[in-house]
Amino acid sequence: MLRINQLKLPVDHTEEELIRRVKKLLRCEETPQITIVRRSIDARKKPELYFNYILNVKIKNQAAVYRRCDQKQVMVWEDIPYRFPVVSYKGTTRPVIIGTGPAGLFCGYMLAKAGFKPILLERGAPVEQRTKEVEDFWEKGKLNPESNVQFGEGGAGTFSDGKLNTLVKDKYGRNREVLSLFVEAGAPREILYDHKPHIGTDILTRIVVNMRKAILEMGGEVCFHAKVTDLLIESGRIKGVTINGHKKLDADYVVLALGHSARDTFEMLYEKEIKMEAKPFAVGMRVEHPQELINISQYGRKEEKKLGNAPYKVTAKAKDGRGVYSFCMCPGGYVVNASSEPLRLAINGMSYSGRDGSNANSAVIVSVTPEDYETDHPLAGIAFQRKLEEKAFEVGKGKIPVERYGMFRQAARAEGFYSGQAEAGISDIPESFAPCIKGAWDFAPMHEIFPSTLLTALAEGMEQFGKMIKGFDDARVFVTGVESRTSSPVRILRDDDLQSSLKGLYPCGEGAGYAGGITSAAMDGIYVAEKVAAHIIENEK
Repeated sequence: MLRINQLKLPVDHTEEELIRRVKKLLRCEETPQITIVRRSIDARKKPELYFNYILNVKIKNQAAVYRRCDQKQVMVWEDIPYRFPVVSYKGTTRPVIIGTGPAGLFCGYMLAKAGFKPILLERGAPVEQRTKEVEDFWEKGKLNPESNVQFGEGGAGTFSDGKLNTLVKDKYGRNREVLSLFVEAGAPREILYDHKPHIGTDILTRIVVNMRKAILEMGGEVCFHAKVTDLLIESGRIKGVTINGHKKLDADYVVLALGHSARDTFEMLYEKEIKMEAKPFAVGMRVEHPQELINISQYGRKEEKKLGNAPYKVTAKAKDGRGVYSFCMCPGGYVVNASSEPLRLAINGMSYSGRDGSNANSAVIVSVTPEDYETDHPLAGIAFQRKLEEKAFEVGKGKIPVERYGMFRQAARAEGFYSGQAEAGISDIPESFAPCIKGAWDFAPMHEIFPSTLLTALAEGMEQFGKMIKGFDDARVFVTGVESRTSSPVRILRDDDLQSSLKGLYPCGEGAGYAGGITSAAMDGIYVAEKVAAHIIENEK
């Protein structure tokens, strides 16, 4: 086939216009078979907006067409499809997977497809029940510590924007395989080629159910309300797990795909002397703007129906060298109560597939490192998170604490830690602007959550972002805390075979410290599945 790079068309172009441009570029009359590989937005001349395409093209007489076309923009191309190393396992060894977030779900799917009949253990509820419990928590404040925004089928990413872009290099085709499996399970085909694909909470919950059903149909097993409370160990090797404190399950191969909030499981692993270390992550707050303000900045217009509501990404560096950046940006989204422990409060952001809410929100976070934890204990990052979450619960009196950014900045100045502008900027934010939040909230001195170093860095970052996006640091913008679960504060060490210090135990995904989002976690799940399958086959020879 041929690959066409950098083909640009207005965002409102028709399919006929795309075909016409391809034929012109190839200098041929025949209508080719076109597959979109990548589509990104070019907004450098806003309000004029364009799509930039990378295309794969199949056409008769390819050699002759290639000789006469513009070879600066066209090349001969061969797609190499992903191949799982085992096709049809006929043995009896059944691997066990702890967790059904993206890492565990994709690991289980690949092993089930290859014939290994994996057993998936999930401490929380199936997504249908979990969704009801989460909505009940948002409406009534009744928290189920085992089934919430963090725990349950689908993992923490289920109640998010469902962003599927990743910065992970992918020379093995796992990224494409993840997106293809999502499409098979019901995701829109656009995720295969959009530069920043997303599917939204409403679609993601349906996909999770479809993947579970596929695993079951292929001989796998999925057990809910099955919390792993202990490991069975013999001679330095895993021999099984204990579920809910009493039920024993034998297993020689266990995938540890726990999420980044499984703090009690981390503590159990530490007691079992599984080697791990504290790792850097980031904490901060959610920032809400009217979506129209972001659309004008990014697209040059209040509304763009073809593209939907606009996202953004901003980065800065504080004077002390800390990185400050936006994270998990949710166009037309909601701030949500994402707590999982009593008397501690954490938030996240989420969007539905339409991204049609009135506000844009994003985490604005600042990097923290083990040097900030005041101890070199492997679980010190968890203690750091908990301290912030306890303060957030206290400040908000159990509700999500919300503050105007003008007050937040004023507090930073009053404590003498911040020497920026005297006042926050003022833009055209309407008087009707109000928070879009899932869960009880109230106005409170949110700035009190943060130690002085983080408060300073966040204020400095917001000021720099205001120079990039007009109105970003407006005094009337809402800031909400605390965003503390951006990634795992722990890394469970693994060797080149992806096994932990306990042989047969495979740390996997975001919770184990090897991913940073839905897609990268799913890719790591596939990677670990490859290793587990290969080790089972090798040991049975």
